[in-house]
Amino acid sequence: MFSIFKIFFALGWVSFGGPAAHIGYFRHYFVENKQWLSEKEYADFVALSQFLPGPGSSQVGFAIGYHRGGLVGAVSAFLGFTLPSVILMLVLAALSHHFIDAPLFDKLVHGLKLLAVVVVADAALGMYKNFCRSNITIMLCVISAVLLLIFPSMTMQITVLIGAAITGIQFIASKEPQAKLRFKPNYFALVIFILLLILPVIFAPHFVAAQIFNDFYQTGSLVFGGGHVVLPLLQNTLGEQLSGDAFITGYSAAQAVPGPMFSLATFLGYQLSSQSPLLGALTATVAVFLPGFLLLLVVLKDWASLAQHNKVSGALQGVNAAVVGLLIAALYQPIFVSAVSTPLDMALIVIGWYLLKHLKLPILALVTFYLVSGLVLL
Repeated sequence: MFSIFKIFFALGWVSFGGPAAHIGYFRHYFVENKQWLSEKEYADFVALSQFLPGPGSSQVGFAIGYHRGGLVGAVSAFLGFTLPSVILMLVLAALSHHFIDAPLFDKLVHGLKLLAVVVVADAALGMYKNFCRSNITIMLCVISAVLLLIFPSMTMQITVLIGAAITGIQFIASKEPQAKLRFKPNYFALVIFILLLILPVIFAPHFVAAQIFNDFYQTGSLVFGGGHVVLPLLQNTLGEQLSGDAFITGYSAAQAVPGPMFSLATFLGYQLSSQSPLLGALTATVAVFLPGFLLLLVVLKDWASLAQHNKVSGALQGVNAAVVGLLIAALYQPIFVSAVSTPLDMALIVIGWYLLKHLKLPILALVTFYLVSGLVLL
């Protein structure tokens, strides 16, 4: 369990670039290097995370930890990957005015954004080779990427994934007779998920911590489409409890630090609880992540056998192809657009691609290269 925690903890300090980049980092470490799971198993976890609300990349990490070491392994993976961003967000929440606008900090972040371009491009190419081999899957990948590039929204993402699943069932799934689909959900996790939707509402008027938990848990239950969607949902949920500047500052900080975008909750929870800021930050963090993990546990135990069924397998093949399209769209917006603005930026990306794909340098060496490049050249 400590081995799982240690690897995810190390990743948590260098995983810049948002959910799409995290999926690239996880694939590089756990499929290619560690070989903890196969390419198909990994793609199935990614596809499952796209269908459930919550932090997609963190759910993938949670599923990898569960695959490796059961529930304790899943929790170890989550704690390891999330703890660095929580620590950094706590520091930035307390000292945000001194750090976020510092030129040196901006240069470091800019260098690491260029690293994210390389990592996501590698993930998109690798997954394309594995999951876009037929005319139908290639078509689904292209259509998904085009639609999301032209109409980038949560609604379009969900529409694309549902459409890809239906297409997979109709045109990819095997027509051979098969036993009736049997699926036994984790009712314990489902009951806890429902209870936590209800009980905090009762106690929220009487306790600040309960109110914070309720607001962030409700938000975490509704976030489809990744970490960037959490900002408008939290603004709607929290209303006038925080100023607009607090939201924008927290969002900027969440993009600047490594790890999941949901660590925005750490920053906002700290601001919401003036008397016990640390308690508020931790309560908000747990609350916003928890519903996505509970829903993942509802289906995760039988997911491997469920994924073998003809219709489910066909749907997954369609969704896997669409996920490649999602990665391609994410590679452009927000990753490439936010990182590349000069010829020098593009030159550093080309060098990074060479270092990763041809010299086979480890990610840590690439992180060092881009940090130094950010400080010296940018």
